[in-house]
Amino acid sequence: MAETTNLKTLPLHALHEAAKARFGGFAGWNMPITYPLGVMKEHLHTRAHAGLFDISHMKLIVVSGKDAVELLSKTCPLDPAVLGMRQSKYTFFLNEEGGILDDLIVTRLGEDRFMVVANAGNADADIAHLQEAASGHDVKVEPLDRVFLALQGPEAEAVITAAGLPGADLAFMTGFEPKPGWFMSRSGYTGEDGFEIGLPVEEAEVLVEKLLADERVEWIGLAARDSLRLEAGLCLHGQDITPETDPVSAGLTWAITKAVREKAAFTGASAVLAAIAKGPAAKRVGLKPEGRQPVRAGAELFDAEGRQVGTVTSGGFGPSAGFPVAMGYVEAGLATPGTRLFAEVRGNKVPVDVAALPFTPHRYRKG
Repeated sequence: MAETTNLKTLPLHALHEAAKARFGGFAGWNMPITYPLGVMKEHLHTRAHAGLFDISHMKLIVVSGKDAVELLSKTCPLDPAVLGMRQSKYTFFLNEEGGILDDLIVTRLGEDRFMVVANAGNADADIAHLQEAASGHDVKVEPLDRVFLALQGPEAEAVITAAGLPGADLAFMTGFEPKPGWFMSRSGYTGEDGFEIGLPVEEAEVLVEKLLADERVEWIGLAARDSLRLEAGLCLHGQDITPETDPVSAGLTWAITKAVREKAAFTGASAVLAAIAKGPAAKRVGLKPEGRQPVRAGAELFDAEGRQVGTVTSGGFGPSAGFPVAMGYVEAGLATPGTRLFAEVRGNKVPVDVAALPFTPHRYRKG
């Protein structure tokens, strides 16, 4: 178990203790890693039914005011002005070199009001980044103290409907404020349909108990969240994307529209545009190890001649896929699915094939 001294505690920690969670440290927080169901069953339950995740370590930040669009246009490769009401968009904060400081989801809640969802380990830096950029502008950057929950899986919509919650009419990557202090979006980090709900701490326990009373719902820990997102080919900041990784190498330029590229008003624009023009030296790819042994983050990748050609950034077993899954970066010329490489695992060379992502199909609600 990871060391939990000096870690921040989730507002609903007592509920997780009562559910007999096993805890560990992640991004400065004492997080439920698994529950008695176990990682494999938690993962498969989410794919088949509905899993409930406490993601209160992540941060909700409201950006509002006359200059909100200008602020987000400058700090992200994004044009907030063209987002429709309730529309969400995946984007990033970049440094001047085009490196990814964090990946985010921005949702338009009003003419000059946006919700930014930031990753736990980067939350303080993200808030400071926004506040510094907001200096001298008519814009407010407001971090919220909320319980943040994710309900993920094919039965998620039926569960929220049975619980009397709004949101069943949302399409994937849309969000709104159903009542004061609440934020709800149809989104997630598993490849499944689902919802993320931010709400005041004092209202959260009642909601959790209502959701868990539904036999289709189980608590799901951080370990299964990781295997679910890895099967879905979704990046984890700090592993698959970092301040040293640009969106071109990461295969994320789809998040930067042609109009945003042409305007080039965002921080890091010149570096990103140069990288697009030049093409990446390395590309993020899926990796499928031969056999049943997972290949973990940090393993080096070699070609048939023994030359190092890449590195694994995330790896584990894919319970739904039925085999080990991984992601990493390889030289661009070797990024074609089917290319045979070798990962060094405890002194042994394990055959690994470059694979198309995702390993399991996304099942988002499109309409």
